[in-house]
Amino acid sequence: MTAPWETWDHVVKIDPDKTLVEGETYEDVCETGTDALMIGGTTGITEEKMERVVRACATYDVPLYLEPNAPEVVVNDEALDGYLIPTVFNTENQFFLVGAHKEWARIEEHLPWERIHMEAYLVMNPEASVATYTEADCALSPEDVAAYAEVAERLFGQEIIYVEYSGTFGDPEIVEAATGALDDGTLFYGGGVRSYDAAATMATHADVIVVGDLVHDEGVDAVSETVEGARDGGE
Repeated sequence: MTAPWETWDHVVKIDPDKTLVEGETYEDVCETGTDALMIGGTTGITEEKMERVVRACATYDVPLYLEPNAPEVVVNDEALDGYLIPTVFNTENQFFLVGAHKEWARIEEHLPWERIHMEAYLVMNPEASVATYTEADCALSPEDVAAYAEVAERLFGQEIIYVEYSGTFGDPEIVEAATGALDDGTLFYGGGVRSYDAAATMATHADVIVVGDLVHDEGVDAVSETVEGARDGGE
């Protein structure tokens, strides 16, 4: 059975702690042509904020996934197509590798396991809040990244490997090393994609381009350009 993300080129990640550009709506975001929406962020996230965005996006015909940063902000809503749960492979804090996940299983009696999917994160921008939050070791060579990607897929059975530069445009050599180490896994890339050219460049190496800050900072027209770039670059 083909996983949904195997057919994706582009995802918009919506931060519930941020607003959209003035005058734009979540319907406008859904009409950019993106393949899916992820709802999640690093700081300032609450269950109430998550629920608000889920409800706002639920009526549109775009796959909708929750990407929680902690167990206490998870929203249980049938409108969601599923949950994408990060596990940070290059963290120095065990909590972000498996500890948070254990807590979720401990406090929730009946987890919808059939709708839960893991993302093996490699956090690469040391200046990003997510790097500080997860205590990530970002000083990785292409060889390190390739090894992490291979281990994530081969030993841990991860279907999604996510190279995250969060806020800055990453090193294409790093992304190429990650995808070159994979057999069947899907490589997500996020960070600093703000134009057609940036999306097309990274799409030559990654399977799925994720944009986040762009939708909040510049709006849906800019996002639509990255959708086109992701599709053209991935051909």
